[in-house]
Amino acid sequence: MAERLIFCDFDGTILVEEIFRDLIREFAPAVSERILPEILALRVSLRDGLTEILASIPSARWPEMESFVVEHSHLRAGFVDFLDALPRLGWELLVVTGGFTRMAELVLAPLRERIRAIHGLEVDLSGSTLRVFSPWQDAEELVVKKAIYAHYAPDEAICIGDSVTDLRLARDCPRVFARNGLIDYLAAEGRAYTRFEDFGDVLRALEGEK
Repeated sequence: MAERLIFCDFDGTILVEEIFRDLIREFAPAVSERILPEILALRVSLRDGLTEILASIPSARWPEMESFVVEHSHLRAGFVDFLDALPRLGWELLVVTGGFTRMAELVLAPLRERIRAIHGLEVDLSGSTLRVFSPWQDAEELVVKKAIYAHYAPDEAICIGDSVTDLRLARDCPRVFARNGLIDYLAAEGRAYTRFEDFGDVLRALEGEK
């Protein structure tokens, strides 16, 4: 049987909020203000920029960070119905986040059995400040979503995203649902995508092909 996988971003996609951006602005405001615009303008790599921002946050603040994410996260409209429909449509969902795996696990805990895997940024709290890493990092990014896609190598694939962290995956994935900044990046490169506002849009598109 063909393996059909959906690689879906978390911050600003599954969630209404760009919760990872909000998190680092809350806990590292000065460094974030300086570096985030450089990342979004593609002048500083995600790996270098995020490593510098996160290394400025004391490890002792991690419990506060978890609480912040749980308290300020809201699922985008239609996500639960979309997730419920995937088995009958023949698709499985993987969450690929440029933010922390742990944060996505916390927010998605009630739905976790319906999600094949969650891949993202890991954190080492043994030092005085946050040290971050992932099994998927390279010279450009801490979480290389296109490497996760290559690891699974599905027969059919869809990616769903909204920002610069999804761009390299979107370049490789045969079908892309995009919103917000990802639309701008893909349009500038002349790449095909389907615009969506919520997961009802994605679900209707997939049901129309069944």
